[in-house]
Amino acid sequence: MNSKTLLLGAAAAFMLSPVAAMAERGSSGHLNIIYWQAPSTLNPYLSGGTKEVESASLVLESLARFDNTGTMVPWLATEIPTIENGGVAEDLTSITWTLAEGVMWSDGTALTPADLIFTWEYCTHPEGGCAQASYFDGVTSVEDLGDNQVRVNFAAPTPFPYTAFVGAESPIIQAAQFAECLGARAPECTDANFGPIGTGPFVVTDFRPNDVIEFVANENFRFPDRPYFETVTFKGGGDAAAAARSVLETGEFDYAWNLQIDPTILAQMEAQGNGTVVTAFGTSVERLHLNQFNPDPALGDVRSTADAGPHPFLTNPVIGQAMSMAIDRALLVEVGYGAGGQPTCNVLPAPELYASTANDSCLVQDIAGANALLDEAGIVDTNGDGIREADGVPLQVLYQTSTNAVRQDTQALVKQWWSEIGIDAELRNIDASVFFGGDPASPDTFQKFYADIEMYTNNFAGVDPQAYMANWRCNEIPGPDTQWQGSNIQRFCDPAYDALVDEMAMTADLQERGRIAREMNDMIMQSYSIIPLVHRGGVSAHANSLEGIRMSDWDSELWNIMDWRRAE
Repeated sequence: MNSKTLLLGAAAAFMLSPVAAMAERGSSGHLNIIYWQAPSTLNPYLSGGTKEVESASLVLESLARFDNTGTMVPWLATEIPTIENGGVAEDLTSITWTLAEGVMWSDGTALTPADLIFTWEYCTHPEGGCAQASYFDGVTSVEDLGDNQVRVNFAAPTPFPYTAFVGAESPIIQAAQFAECLGARAPECTDANFGPIGTGPFVVTDFRPNDVIEFVANENFRFPDRPYFETVTFKGGGDAAAAARSVLETGEFDYAWNLQIDPTILAQMEAQGNGTVVTAFGTSVERLHLNQFNPDPALGDVRSTADAGPHPFLTNPVIGQAMSMAIDRALLVEVGYGAGGQPTCNVLPAPELYASTANDSCLVQDIAGANALLDEAGIVDTNGDGIREADGVPLQVLYQTSTNAVRQDTQALVKQWWSEIGIDAELRNIDASVFFGGDPASPDTFQKFYADIEMYTNNFAGVDPQAYMANWRCNEIPGPDTQWQGSNIQRFCDPAYDALVDEMAMTADLQERGRIAREMNDMIMQSYSIIPLVHRGGVSAHANSLEGIRMSDWDSELWNIMDWRRAE
């Protein structure tokens, strides 16, 4: 991708239709959005959940974003820095951004380089857990160069320097508002976390955690004619089926997110003619995480931490491989996803350059082969109860996920398949607002992982996987010392993997970056600490009365909400 392509993408991002050109700020009235997983905070640095990142994206912005094609476009910056335009140092150790003129915070103060410097300090503070810390990997300092220019300096050559302050997961927060919220105090700043001051198109007027958010158009937004909606209600809670009905049948809402329901039912709803189902494929993968630490409740506060020791049997890749072989991914897609899913054997399924083919054998279910594999390894049922044992420990697992009809169907199918290879699964589902909430006091979050296996979808914003693959560094394992923040959920740790992360960070050649990323993917896959299931397309729906929606799976899917409008 060259600088010309990037700038053309930027022009496209702000190109308005004739209808939009005649519209005015607030002229479309009120917009109703439903995300059936309710946000618990509006600070994306305190939660890695999609619902928090996307709701916050109405308020908080970054220097550059990724549009619906995956093209990087300048947002709060004047252009995308490159080597060609002098914005990226030839030795790849720094990137210099120029802030757009006249960008104001919603409180009427100016966005300055000091806000970027503070955001970096906030997320990298040694006493605090930042859910998006990997976006600042390798950053040694952020400098104010004057003339609205900011230089991000790296410890080593960084071939893809577009991570810090790029995309919905790495926005800029206001230094003045969050000044007293550094380190361990970050979760305590309720007013700031629930009502961040932003540069985006909307301002928070009311936030009820795990329920509803009310927004109003930002009077200080840099585009005088936008946003076209005066007010927005962002409702959380319920389930995917109810959210779909609220747009496609009752018309109560204008936009519904993440419609992970029976594809046949969804098509029947759409046929009523009130709304349109939209899908965008990016990097989302529904996967199983196999806990590499011991989650035994008898261990008390150290369960699922390094102090608990390794899991009694899930660190054995033979067992993970057999569990993977037993799964019919094509059936999972047919039953739960339809056109919104594809079977996958990789945690990194896209872009094409980074997609490995080394693990494709998982695409064909092989119950007999899984049984033979376990038999050969001496993992057998010694007492005739139908459950195999490994070193005397029965292969019994607690398998948890969020409450969702498709996920519960998946759990039931997987439980059956595992029973056919002598593995017993107890199923548990947890309300999505709790499971993804990130509350360090809750025992039920996906970060604490007080279970043997858990299932959910994750992805990365943008098109370069460097920061995403860094999620599985040893130091990204959540624990009490990080307030249970961290992205290495399954507790995988291999110094050889960390070395590959470092190698990719120093490699500029695109083909070599692809090779390294595929090798990292394969290392995780062949550890069987993650078992990928489905490459998910984002499936949402909008009322036919809405125009301007350009759904992206590379950023917040609400990335261009300032351009949404009511059809004339």
